[in-house]
Amino acid sequence: MGKVWLDWETANNFITDAFVGYGVPFEDAKICTEVLLESDKRGIESHGCNRFKPIYIDRIVAGIQNPVTNFEIIKETECTAVVDGHDGMGQVIGKRSMQMAIDKAKKYGMGMVVVRNSCHYGIAGYYATQATSQGCIGITGTNARPSVAPTFGVEGMFGTNPLTIGIPSDEPFDFILDCATSITQNGKIEYYERIGEDVHEGTIIGHDGKPVLGDAGIALKKIRSGEAALTTLGGIGEALGGYKGYGYAVAVELLSAVLQDGLYGKDLNGKDKDGNKSPYHLGHFFIAIDTNHFLGEDLCRKKTGDILRSIRASQKQPGQEHIYTAGEKEYNVWQERKDKGVPISEPVQKEMSAVRDSLGLKYKFPWE
Repeated sequence: MGKVWLDWETANNFITDAFVGYGVPFEDAKICTEVLLESDKRGIESHGCNRFKPIYIDRIVAGIQNPVTNFEIIKETECTAVVDGHDGMGQVIGKRSMQMAIDKAKKYGMGMVVVRNSCHYGIAGYYATQATSQGCIGITGTNARPSVAPTFGVEGMFGTNPLTIGIPSDEPFDFILDCATSITQNGKIEYYERIGEDVHEGTIIGHDGKPVLGDAGIALKKIRSGEAALTTLGGIGEALGGYKGYGYAVAVELLSAVLQDGLYGKDLNGKDKDGNKSPYHLGHFFIAIDTNHFLGEDLCRKKTGDILRSIRASQKQPGQEHIYTAGEKEYNVWQERKDKGVPISEPVQKEMSAVRDSLGLKYKFPWE
């Protein structure tokens, strides 16, 4: 699709300036850019520059996301906090909330912060890494617009609901398990549409109970209209363990709503009772566990590394040369991209140029 490499400095400066141009305070804009580009650094292009305009800029313009974040602490104890994000920038809310959890963990051993009325916070793995980089185990999750069907159902009742865990390691990369509880995410379907790739069989179920196949754009419209839904990990039915993904998805939904009195399910569809666009009011949770309150960070990192190395050294499947552990592939992508930049597809090139021109910013992109 005619991808062009954009250097990291230009990407960082432009996206930050663009966020500022749409009303995000400079320091907050830097956080939003940092989280967004971290996706591309890890090779998670569905959540990087690919979502810069349609998820963040367009929502600010539509008035359903506030560029200035009002981070309100509703209740706080030594180890816990409840935060209302008032539909501000999810990345700003996420980074501040995880840091609160980490600070509490450093003092008391464990910390947990829950959030209501937030917006899309980017890749969950960013916040798990925020914890591991400070010697903590980090756990986070978020609910999302209802697009995933329960086992034996065909209606989207909850979101792709990632359950993300980070554990410090002595290797160049920590153990970072960052994945949705559905087989695929809305962002991946959006990405397939942009690059002209069909949806993968078994990832979407129609109202007739059969897999939705073919054009990703058509599949996406069916999901948005309620004619189809994404499937949970394990796929359709119970034969391959779809009930397991379903259970984990609901656990994330509960942790993203019940402790903070947040919205859930159909109330997260971004529409008001008249069908007009409205804020998504998402919920998140952040947990930090300080390794030094147990037997120490050094021991934790070495033991984690030993376990991961033993797994990678185990017998390989015929035809396979390497067993990966969570966080390894993302680290490898960064090694490949750190001197090249971020790959920008043709649709995103057009979006970035249009945003630049609308704001009158002075940037020359390599695709022009």
